[in-house]
Amino acid sequence: MARKVTGTHAIEEALKSAPNGSTLYIIRGEKRAAALEASARASGRVAVKKVTGPELDRISPEHRGAVLTMPGSSSAKGGRLSEITVDDYCASLKDGEKALVLVLDGVTDPHNLGAILRSADQFGAGLVILPDRRSVSMTETVIRVSSGAAQYVPIATVTNLVRELQTLQQNGFWVYGADMNGTAVSETDFADRTVLVLGSEGDGMRDLVRATCDSIVSIPMQGHIDSLNVSVAAGILMYEFRRN
Repeated sequence: MARKVTGTHAIEEALKSAPNGSTLYIIRGEKRAAALEASARASGRVAVKKVTGPELDRISPEHRGAVLTMPGSSSAKGGRLSEITVDDYCASLKDGEKALVLVLDGVTDPHNLGAILRSADQFGAGLVILPDRRSVSMTETVIRVSSGAAQYVPIATVTNLVRELQTLQQNGFWVYGADMNGTAVSETDFADRTVLVLGSEGDGMRDLVRATCDSIVSIPMQGHIDSLNVSVAAGILMYEFRRN
């Protein structure tokens, strides 16, 4: 099954590296898609097909007037554009090189994952790690919400988060788990090689994952609710790492 990309910004980025055999579907007479059509034709790799609204609905109900299809699986394991293993990522680092890795322990909302990928791209995260179970996969919604960031952020899909965290620790990373009962992030001096772990929207980190962390950090708050949205928390923590 072909991978589908929707959303203007996501399609714009995907067109830059879309392989041969890709197709851009746009609604006939849709002037807002003119720039996408021009980029597709200029690439020399992407066919353009003009269809009716109902036809585009059948291709993807989530379309915004255009859909880009690219060869390759749209499954959780095959739908990401920059897949890498944790071992390969660690091997690619130079001696003394600083690095930021983000681990998401059970994020299930595609809008949250898309927003997190967008922040990960902006704050220079070198890798995002997701479990292959009890986690959202790389859906059209994720790619669209990421506004193209999904094309650039390397992602590792793993079967055992604890084992991969231990691999990172063996390669000089310090692992920081996010929890409201941790040390204030403003008082934390992040290591040059940092892993940030965020848990699921409802339950937070699992016990074994928490036990593997070297330190627990929190974001001080003064409001009336007891937690932040996970995508907002991820952005704050990545900013604090860069600010350090």
